[in-house]
Amino acid sequence: MANISKRSITTLFRPVGQAELDLIEAADWKRFPPRLEWQPIFYPVLTEDYAIRISRDWNTKDPNSQYVGYVLRFDVMKFFLDRYEIHEAGGRELREYWIPAEHLDEFNDNIVGTISITHEFRPTGQDQEPKS
Repeated sequence: MANISKRSITTLFRPVGQAELDLIEAADWKRFPPRLEWQPIFYPVLTEDYAIRISRDWNTKDPNSQYVGYVLRFDVMKFFLDRYEIHEAGGRELREYWIPAEHLDEFNDNIVGTISITHEFRPTGQDQEPKS
């Protein structure tokens, strides 16, 4: 972020399961994987608390997530996000962007720096420190 002002970026969060995390790691922590055919929207969320709720309460119960939830943190150029509305998903504290799947490559191109893990949740209650 050498020449990028903090005012020109927005910090976002994303709850993910193991398979998506593996794909992000394979992309050197710089890109989110393409959406699956039945996933027309990419949903980054605005607060870490919201991402924690999803990772802890949903991903750890989901076989598709391999019963693990991660919270990811990353920065995106604000000018790119300004094209999209923020949506409330059940309350003011549950806010997210709806990025159409066909815009995900451009979204990835506007990530500043790398994606990092802030939390890891497992169904046993033995949550772990982030890997990276």
